[in-house]
Amino acid sequence: MYSDKIFLTPKEILDKEFKIDARGYRPQEVDKFLDMVIRDYSEFLSTIKRQEREIKDLNEDNLKLKQEIRRLKMTIEAAEDEGTTGGKNISNVDMLRRISQLEKIVFGKDE
Repeated sequence: MYSDKIFLTPKEILDKEFKIDARGYRPQEVDKFLDMVIRDYSEFLSTIKRQEREIKDLNEDNLKLKQEIRRLKMTIEAAEDEGTTGGKNISNVDMLRRISQLEKIVFGKDE
């Protein structure tokens, strides 16, 4: 998924050793390494934000489908009590089939 955009692993960061000049670490080498770390963390943050948006959207869809199931169950109960709903005869088999299909969508169950 996003692993081809990530350059470093935590172990590589931990094990990274810089060569020491007479004045200390080579600034260009350190800067290059830190640029890679920055790119990785930027990618992590964008991935997290994208997945959080996706989770939010899926939760909203799940809630809507659960509400639809609840509404259909109430319709079934009302139809059983009255025998008709809105002037149309609805068979229990048709309502149960529709509820079953919605539950498969909500809960991800396959036949």
